[in-house]
Amino acid sequence: MDRIALHTKVARGKEAEYAAAHDAIPTELVDALREAGVHTWRIWRDGQELFHVIECDDYAHMRNFLRDHPANVPWQARMSELLEVEDDYSGGDRGIVQVWELPDV
Repeated sequence: MDRIALHTKVARGKEAEYAAAHDAIPTELVDALREAGVHTWRIWRDGQELFHVIECDDYAHMRNFLRDHPANVPWQARMSELLEVEDDYSGGDRGIVQVWELPDV
């Protein structure tokens, strides 16, 4: 299983809209994420900074699966209105590099 951390940035003044959008994730998108192998996706916000942690079967597969998915395309269009977007949704990224993790006992 892949655990990926991502960093994105909400556009200035769009923080409340971003939060509101995430209060009502479309069921079709949740179903598509599950079908793509996503187990968990958590997002934290500090000001404009967003930090995501995703646990999924295969991150590259998930990104490729969702790229043209009919539930994801309108969601990404909406997010592009709310985020400072630099991502082309290619699935080629590997997220933030992990530096350390508390070892299992």
